[in-house]
Amino acid sequence: MRARSYDLVLTDPKTSMEEDLALIEEMRVIRPGLRSIILAPETTPEEVIAALRAHIFACFSTPFNTAEVAAMIVLALEQDHWRDAIEVTSSLPNWIQLCVACNLINGERLVRFMTEYRSDLPEEERGDLMSAFREVLMNAMEHGAGFDDEKVLHLSAARTKRAIVYHFRDPGSGFDQATLPQAAVSNPPDQPLAHLEYRAEHGMRPGGFGILIAKQLVDELVYNERGNEVVMIKYID
Repeated sequence: MRARSYDLVLTDPKTSMEEDLALIEEMRVIRPGLRSIILAPETTPEEVIAALRAHIFACFSTPFNTAEVAAMIVLALEQDHWRDAIEVTSSLPNWIQLCVACNLINGERLVRFMTEYRSDLPEEERGDLMSAFREVLMNAMEHGAGFDDEKVLHLSAARTKRAIVYHFRDPGSGFDQATLPQAAVSNPPDQPLAHLEYRAEHGMRPGGFGILIAKQLVDELVYNERGNEVVMIKYID
């Protein structure tokens, strides 16, 4: 490390998160701008918070998908302004508040951190929750901020005895929930794909299923009057 500069460090999946964080801290004394991805046997909410505060690019606990790790490595190598893109403003094991720069890569990083933050859930239940989380997050970043990393999204994630709650607030002007022709949630019952024609006519990318998918995967999805804040709730046993 002293003799040669490296673009990224990937830790040994057999070492603990605590050991990895200590090692990366030592490496950054030599190479301050070092990108790092942590692989660990397991993670706790406290360790995920520590990784966010230490500006780790991403973390994975076993069992992890090697293709997903490889994809994250590619994102890390492509991203230049990443170090302060996710800021922890308040944190407890059961409640964390974040400010996130609104671009696609930061969105993918945040989904990965939140997946590890809720590693206490059964895998299938966590997968459904994170799918809904990603849909709402990307919708807010795209439509509320235009994937502009000069704009910031505010997120709170809390766990109570009975529920997991996420609160998103994007920097956009909001939207009228009664008129969303570009979204599947607004389609008439007899025209389930009507929004795709609208999106094609207006030069929008394929998609528009985000809100509909999220509503199927969580118990409550509630928007404020302006449409730039949403609360997502998943009840747990």
